Amino acid sequence: MFGKKDEATRKTDEVISVIRRVYRENGREFIREYAVAIACMLVMSATTAYSAYLLKPIVDNGFVAAEWAALYGYCAILVAVYIARGFAIYWQTVMLARVGNNIVARYQRRLFQHLMRLDINYFTANRSGQLAAQISQNVSGIRELLNMTVTTAAREIPTLLSLLAVMIYMDPVLSLAAFIVGPPMIYAINYLTRRLRKLAREAVDLNSRFLGAMQESVQGIAIVKAFTMEDVLSDKMSSLIERAENRSNKIASVSERMAPVTEIFVGVSVAAVLVYAGWRASREGVPPGSVIAFIGAMIFAYDPVRKLARLPVQLERALVNARMIYEVLDTEPQQGDAPGAGPLAVEKGNILFEKVRFSYAEHMPVLHGVTFEASAGCTTAIVGPSGAGKSTLFALLQRFYDLDGGRILIDGQDISRVTKHSLRSAIAYVSQHPYLFEGTIRDNIRYGRPDASDAEVEEAARLANAEEFILQQPLGYDTPVGENGVTLSGGQRQRLSIARAIVRNAPILLLDEATSALDNESEAKVQQALERVMKARTTLVIAHRLSTVVNADRIVVLEEGRLVEQGTHRSLVRKPHGVYARFYRMQTERGENLLDEAPVDSDA
Repeated sequence: MFGKKDEATRKTDEVISVIRRVYRENGREFIREYAVAIACMLVMSATTAYSAYLLKPIVDNGFVAAEWAALYGYCAILVAVYIARGFAIYWQTVMLARVGNNIVARYQRRLFQHLMRLDINYFTANRSGQLAAQISQNVSGIRELLNMTVTTAAREIPTLLSLLAVMIYMDPVLSLAAFIVGPPMIYAINYLTRRLRKLAREAVDLNSRFLGAMQESVQGIAIVKAFTMEDVLSDKMSSLIERAENRSNKIASVSERMAPVTEIFVGVSVAAVLVYAGWRASREGVPPGSVIAFIGAMIFAYDPVRKLARLPVQLERALVNARMIYEVLDTEPQQGDAPGAGPLAVEKGNILFEKVRFSYAEHMPVLHGVTFEASAGCTTAIVGPSGAGKSTLFALLQRFYDLDGGRILIDGQDISRVTKHSLRSAIAYVSQHPYLFEGTIRDNIRYGRPDASDAEVEEAARLANAEEFILQQPLGYDTPVGENGVTLSGGQRQRLSIARAIVRNAPILLLDEATSALDNESEAKVQQALERVMKARTTLVIAHRLSTVVNADRIVVLEEGRLVEQGTHRSLVRKPHGVYARFYRMQTERGENLLDEAPVDSDA
């Protein structure tokens, strides 16, 4: 017994806590709008109660006593009351809509800004499509929570109380009957609220999974069709849709169970009052005005009673949405700047990996004490089989993750002791799979440096060998790129990615398999662009295709997370049993020719 009571108390405290938080974060911003809306709601409550009260003099003086002048006067007052009510409804609705729309916009901005601060780990653990769908569904929960609590406190409760006052004034005996049904209704509401809490969260989760899967299927439509996955995905989606439909049907069934109860109550009550009024009028000759006014007040009271009866159920659904939004907002970044961290000062761009150890999961190490130096202004290539830890080094250099051990130094500064923003601002990154964002070609290049001028953007495009195809687009630089640049070829997207890196004008350049997915012609153009951007920069290159790193100043060879060799192409290829030489022989039969073409160096 005490366990259930403690659980109920805990849930009540949780509800109050969420509501307080919502008002604390939003209430002060909308005091004026809420003041206008509340004043309008109070006018609505007063006019509703006064409309019911006017029924008594209208019936007694106008119909029973046939005083037509009085009837006309009361009817004129009734019209004025409804005019005032109409304007009150209009301004209340407009004000609450403005507040609600602003709240949705505020939380959308806040959620996006917060998501941008979270670590890579968070997005690895949460599917992006499902996360986006869940946020889009739940952000309206805050608005609904605010609107419901305000309208309940300022409209429904005052309206009900004023109508009860009219009922008691008209007939105290009949009014007592209205309170008899209170306890059973409260019990029914509590029961339905408990049932709905779990159902609402399950429904939100299922709908977000469906929308997320839908988004991923659309984004990957080429793969879907290439692998004839249409039927498999359709079956999967049908299963999710069916489960979401069943859950929504269950919610509708549970949340609407109050409707027949309240309808039966109103019907029986009105019938009983009419019988009583008829009996009293025939036996005692009492004018029916007070009873008609009582019935009017009781019928008017049905609407706030119905809304108040449904409030806990609707409130629970809004609370589920609000809680899920706050679950995202309350997620703290696991990787912050160190206390007292200052900006990174890059003078030369010398990079040192010193005994770097790292693992993505416990007892699953990826790097084992890797040490090497990427000299300032030089090109360092990182090669090795898949899973050797090449891309992990890039991720660690950009501080997407923190090290398990060791250090990474840039010009002698430990990157864990500088701000992440200053660190990443000093790095330009070109991915194997270039990603283009919503907007135009110009926008996507300018993302490298938002304050870049149009002239700088266009110069970067020329250096990236991209201007030729850009000018062939319908609107040139102002052509929308489509979803992830779907209207552009792989080589064109990659050259835009390189232009983005050029306009960033960062002293450190990271190239992650920048040409591996391109045809020979596109690769030649991209490679030419890369040679321009690599000049006078510290460049780290990840490459599977060894022909692209023959001229690197230094080549670092990784295998199973360990550095096994380093040197130049000429020195490494001459080690017959070396890992690099083995890769080289696997990839080409022109080893002697390339060796002859490679520049002579001090390691030979």
